[in-house]
Amino acid sequence: MRQFLRLPFTTGPYRGAVHAFLGVVLAASVALVASGLLILWPTRIHALVLGAAALVLTGAIGLLRPTRRASVRLANGLLSTGLPAPRRPRRSASAAWLVAWTIAGGFLAAVVSLALFTLGLPVVWLNDGGTVMFGSEVTIAPGADGAWTLAAAVGAALAAVYLCAGYEALMRRIAALLLGPGLAERLAAAEADADQAAARNRLARDLHDSIGHTLTASTIQAAVAKQAMESDPESARRAIEAIEGTSRAALDDLDRALGVLRGEPATARPEPALADLDLLRDRIAQTGTGITMHLDGDPDSVPATISQEAYRIVQEGVTNALRHAPGAEIRVHLDITDDHLHVRVSNRSTGTTGTSARGRGLTGIAERVRLLGGDASAGTEGGTDWTLQATLPLRSTARP
Repeated sequence: MRQFLRLPFTTGPYRGAVHAFLGVVLAASVALVASGLLILWPTRIHALVLGAAALVLTGAIGLLRPTRRASVRLANGLLSTGLPAPRRPRRSASAAWLVAWTIAGGFLAAVVSLALFTLGLPVVWLNDGGTVMFGSEVTIAPGADGAWTLAAAVGAALAAVYLCAGYEALMRRIAALLLGPGLAERLAAAEADADQAAARNRLARDLHDSIGHTLTASTIQAAVAKQAMESDPESARRAIEAIEGTSRAALDDLDRALGVLRGEPATARPEPALADLDLLRDRIAQTGTGITMHLDGDPDSVPATISQEAYRIVQEGVTNALRHAPGAEIRVHLDITDDHLHVRVSNRSTGTTGTSARGRGLTGIAERVRLLGGDASAGTEGGTDWTLQATLPLRSTARP
């Protein structure tokens, strides 16, 4: 109720009135064109036929390509519809919008004109009354008998304001229906949102794998450097250099991720792949952790996408082992066949690996493998080893 009473003091009804006035201007322009046609082709035409022809001409304007974009901008500015910029024309809907706009605007303009006429009645009353034509003769008596004109003027003004508010609400609904995105645009927007979400999810997985691995390895290397600082300065120096190298790589990954978020072009630095596993092994070895890595098959035969995802899987498996089973030897085995790439990362279980490691890392691995059409599993094996296994197809079997 309070919002209803506040309507005359808001800008919505008056912006709606301006929108309706522009619709009348459009209708008047079409009427001028129709009048010009009558001058060129004089004949007796029924008024209904002429009105129908004017509506057809109005709808024809809606078939023009810029009409929808201009209508959306106008509706957003005056009706506060919040419609997105159109990506493609909807000619029939735009034509229907122009017809509805001119009809509703013309009706509102007629009613407001009557209200404005009513506002003049108190002027006649204050000038000792008189007779005015209001459909028929209306006599306004002077003095107290004509005071009703004040109430009529106020009532007409309020009625006009509320009718303008009703016009705004009605046209906002019609605009959402006729000027809003069509089915094809909604599907395209949904696909774009899905692509963006997939890109962000991939970015989150890459950041987790890269930054998580770097922080874990750096923590262990820092501990090694601290212990060897006095007894073995050379080992401490190598550990510090390793921290520097892994930190630089993490900064590169972070910079690339921020570039993706900002929409910048991709950097030329390639994603790490199977060919970079030796560097990963060396970094882990610098932490003092024993690691063995075996690769059976030709890594060059693996598609680039599969190779990159396999590297991330190995990286996450090794990081989990460092984090949850410090000091345990890590064994990595990759087997490349004609159709599949088998990845296996195992380490001696310490009793916590299988419970606390089920976080974002293993979830990210499961997502990577599922998207590529493969299978992944993680858990204790034989009661002594924690094993991460993944099988990736080398041919296109990606799942949605």
